[in-house]
Amino acid sequence: MSEEITNDVPAAEAAPAAEAAPTATVAPTGPTSRPEGGYQSRGEGGYQRRGPGGPGGARRFQRRKVCPFLANKIDYIDYKDVKTLRRFVTDRGKILPRRITGVSAKYQRMLTTAIKRARIIALLPFRAE
Repeated sequence: MSEEITNDVPAAEAAPAAEAAPTATVAPTGPTSRPEGGYQSRGEGGYQRRGPGGPGGARRFQRRKVCPFLANKIDYIDYKDVKTLRRFVTDRGKILPRRITGVSAKYQRMLTTAIKRARIIALLPFRAE
């Protein structure tokens, strides 16, 4: 154990080798890889919905819903007309939103008021039974 390991290279030659090391590293500018099980790449343009016919195929547009009160020229929604009001209430007693029924904003407000009045005088239930 008394053996000493000697360096055969002189100290003057070893010093320049240490200076040749890079001083700054440059981060890659491209996209980084994601670990397995992560989100899938959305590609150019973000998330794409695939309709009938696949991407780039013929798409069908849903026909715009027409307000039933404007079509029938109804000016006032009567809270006593339970048959009409039931069409706009779910089985659980919730008022259906405009995007589903197609009712205009003005008539949706009138419809909500009429349904609430009908509930108070027990023509419509507050919730499912």
